Amino acid sequence: MTVREIVKRFTFIEIFQGMSLTLRRLFSHAVTIQYPKERRHIAPGFRGQHALAKNQAGQAKCVGCGLCATICPSQCIHISRAKGQVDKYEIDILRCIYCGFCVEACPYGAIVLTENYEYSDYKKENIYMKKDRLLSNWDKYMPGKKGEEYFKKFWRPMSDDFGTPTGQAVWRGKKQ
Repeated sequence: MTVREIVKRFTFIEIFQGMSLTLRRLFSHAVTIQYPKERRHIAPGFRGQHALAKNQAGQAKCVGCGLCATICPSQCIHISRAKGQVDKYEIDILRCIYCGFCVEACPYGAIVLTENYEYSDYKKENIYMKKDRLLSNWDKYMPGKKGEEYFKKFWRPMSDDFGTPTGQAVWRGKKQ
């Protein structure tokens, strides 16, 4: 043991440093957010409550291909089709890990993770999202251009991302 460690042990320097920090913060403004009145700032691209996207005509984009249900690691998405249409689209929110694989896998851009984070409830039935509630979430949380911008900003790659970079050598074939 060094002299410095012996002095620290018997003089309680760390305790006094902690107490001084407490006393300095005691009379300053609190950093706690008063929740119902104040809301926290959500970072762009936050993965919150699910929604089924609609096209310009107001119809669901989902065709029921099942790619989102297949790629989901927690297997929380259940889809069934009947007569060429999506009969059932359900998401068990309590099982979801909010990884975003469903959004990336969907070739039609039919499912999104909105910025809504306030959807707790006392009954499991209210958290089990069915097709009609998922469609209404689109109208609530992704109105107008916000839904279109969501895919452009946060979900890549897009077809615009593929191409030949400037300055790259390109094979053009034989000159005749």
